[in-house]
Amino acid sequence: MALLEARNIRRCFGGLVALDQVSFQVQAGQIKAIIGPNGAGKTTLFNVMSGIFPPTNGAILLDGRDITGWKPFQVAALGVSRTFQNPSLFLKMTVLDNVMVGRHRGTRSGFLSCALQWPGQRREERVMRVSAEAQLEKVGLAGKANLLAGALSFGQRRMVELARALATEPRLLLLDEPASGLNTRETDELAARIRAIRDTGVTILLVEHDMSLVMDISDDILALHFGKPIAEGPPGVVQNDPKVIAVYLGGDPHAATSEKPALRIR
Repeated sequence: MALLEARNIRRCFGGLVALDQVSFQVQAGQIKAIIGPNGAGKTTLFNVMSGIFPPTNGAILLDGRDITGWKPFQVAALGVSRTFQNPSLFLKMTVLDNVMVGRHRGTRSGFLSCALQWPGQRREERVMRVSAEAQLEKVGLAGKANLLAGALSFGQRRMVELARALATEPRLLLLDEPASGLNTRETDELAARIRAIRDTGVTILLVEHDMSLVMDISDDILALHFGKPIAEGPPGVVQNDPKVIAVYLGGDPHAATSEKPALRIR
């Protein structure tokens, strides 16, 4: 059974059809990528998967359980976490405190116990701190824990957001454009970290424009064009699919033939 399954997802905004009959599966332990040009519906699909938008039609299953229309906090409670295209951090809080926010879902202390700093609350906070420090170590920011998030570079802020997502202890991690704004060195480091995260047992679904990164780390790829799937399969298969080549090199994917050259990934 697939960890995540989308069945005939359709999402409309008024008269605009952003997603049209999108179906795919993500197997446990996979790194699966969703690719496509701007406007293909990639982020809309992520928003539907994470509960931000309900699908107009179709179903979403997690471990075979129908979670269609669930709210984001309900989806998160099942072990699904995500990052966003633009890092959304508390810039006047420390890096460590930003990551500790990710542990909030697993806490039990209420307002009164926090206000009075009861022993149970203090113990819980120590556990949260240790966990947050461990996540910062994973993304290479252990030495930045006490800096304000606003003092970090854009690439470092992305890593803080990744650490915060990992602090929720997800089974499924959705990464939206994780390499956006990163230089070549940072992208290479990101690739290594994504693989390391997968090796800990976390399944990863990512949206990404950097084709070198996608082809390097993905086990499986889904290509979208104007909200519709046009290809799916291992990197080598998708890279050589004539419809994908037509979309990325310019042309009509519906008129593409097998005579098209392979899509070059540098």
